[in-house]
Amino acid sequence: MADHPSGAAALAGHDEPHDHSYSQRLNWLRAGVLGANDGIVSTAALVIGVAAATTDRGTVLTAGLAGLAAGAMSMAVGEYVSVSTQRDTERALIAKETRELAEEPDAELAELAGFYEAKGLSPDLAEQVAVELTRHDALAAHAEVELRIDPENLTNPWQAAWASMLSFTLGAVVPLLAVVLPAQGWRVPVTVLAVVVALAGTGLVSARLGEADARRATVRVVAGGLLAMAVTYGIGSLLGTETG
Repeated sequence: MADHPSGAAALAGHDEPHDHSYSQRLNWLRAGVLGANDGIVSTAALVIGVAAATTDRGTVLTAGLAGLAAGAMSMAVGEYVSVSTQRDTERALIAKETRELAEEPDAELAELAGFYEAKGLSPDLAEQVAVELTRHDALAAHAEVELRIDPENLTNPWQAAWASMLSFTLGAVVPLLAVVLPAQGWRVPVTVLAVVVALAGTGLVSARLGEADARRATVRVVAGGLLAMAVTYGIGSLLGTETG
């Protein structure tokens, strides 16, 4: 009969860091999709509003590029600040855990065993698992189970900032090209069509990532984009008429 790993060995060898890494990559992907969605909607609303107020291609392009640059920088700065705060919090928690492990090793060992006992292991097996993991890497064991943090893979604010800037820019390029490339009479309808297609794509991807209803998510994001464009188009038409 083939030997089977003991409960302690199986749990200790369970690839939780892989799960954590996969979850983190999935979160980054979701953030990228949302960033692209923001770029599509905000830039589309801006250029549609300007296109409704003026037929000058240069003015529309300038407004669109300004909106793209401002939005991308805003996304990058906001994400950098947010993730930097998260990273500082993670470091503080790890420092606190390191200090507790040095000052109260027995209490920390009992605490770790308690976590595994709460997961359903018997007291003896939970203690065995805690001892084995503590012997291997006490900080990593506590950070993983107690803090849900991988000390070797903390969040990166620069990575987050660049990812947000890039995803926003890629999304913003869609309505920007759609509004400046066609002839004047086709700018608005082509932009609306391009935006609907692009938003349907981001809505579908975000729904798949979140395992949600794809139709509902897609309709919601497309409707939001259409509403934003309708509002700014109305404002642009009103201001264009008054200033004309």
